Amino acid sequence: MKGKIGLEEHFAVPDTALNPRGTYSDVTWAELKGRLLDLHGERLALMDQHGIEMMVVSLNAPAVQAVPDPKAAVALARQANDALADEVARRPDRFQALAAVAMQDPDAAIAELERAIKDLGFKGVLVNGFSQIGSDPDSAVYYDLPQYRPFWAAVERLGVPFYLHPRSPLPRDARLYAGHPWMMGAAWAFGNETAVHALRLIGSGLFDEHPKLAVVLGHLGENIPFGLWRIDHCNATASKTDGHKARRPIADYVRENFYVTTSGNFSTSALILTMAELGADRVMFSVDWPFEEIAHAATWFDALDIGESDRLKIGRTNAARLLKLAVT
Repeated sequence: MKGKIGLEEHFAVPDTALNPRGTYSDVTWAELKGRLLDLHGERLALMDQHGIEMMVVSLNAPAVQAVPDPKAAVALARQANDALADEVARRPDRFQALAAVAMQDPDAAIAELERAIKDLGFKGVLVNGFSQIGSDPDSAVYYDLPQYRPFWAAVERLGVPFYLHPRSPLPRDARLYAGHPWMMGAAWAFGNETAVHALRLIGSGLFDEHPKLAVVLGHLGENIPFGLWRIDHCNATASKTDGHKARRPIADYVRENFYVTTSGNFSTSALILTMAELGADRVMFSVDWPFEEIAHAATWFDALDIGESDRLKIGRTNAARLLKLAVT
């Protein structure tokens, strides 16, 4: 299929092009770093080769969210957004952008989001999971907390999607994986961490207060679509003190307020199940470049045994509609 649009495609600035400790070897990271810093060379050539018309680019993880000093985090987000805006301006027909924001300072996050959308022309915001704030190395702040309600109000008011991207759990929470490092990162810990964060957002009543919010999850929904029935089944018998604050079943919010992408999850059976649970209108193509291969993602997607109307939706039109992209 020609004309595909990818939504979870990353870049880096020099300050974020560091080896995520314990995830990649130095040799592997050297190649990934080069790919992250490049938009108009190998990346664009592979897009041309595999029918990807546009990438919506975002800052790599954990980046801003791992900077515990709020002022430094705010400065890094602004620096990254300015750098990405310059790159997009070279080829706006091929690249658009999602903003980075420093959730360590909710007021500053609102201000930077508004600048990125209104002044830089960005199409949404991507945040790399929880934020670390202050001197405690194990601090992990999630966005269901009350201090983030004004931020969510701003996202809703601006009418842009919020992409909740994974990051690895901090050492305190990673003890669950002690002795099994193979489960860290994208293999399991990424998705588990992000799914919990997304469910916290729903359970806090966020989408009752802001029903027009649109949240995007990668990797076919970080396993949430596969657990919807059981989540609501178990909560149906929970006591008032144990239950969530949301007014309706969790599945309702996932189907009405969430979108998922195929980034890094090129499983046909998983995609079909996700489409059955959420509908084809809620699924969008992505690669997860440079951590996944464009050729792998595109070849798999183009050969899927699905209807051509669904292929067009997932590959292109869902993203164009959600992000208000100027494509025909």
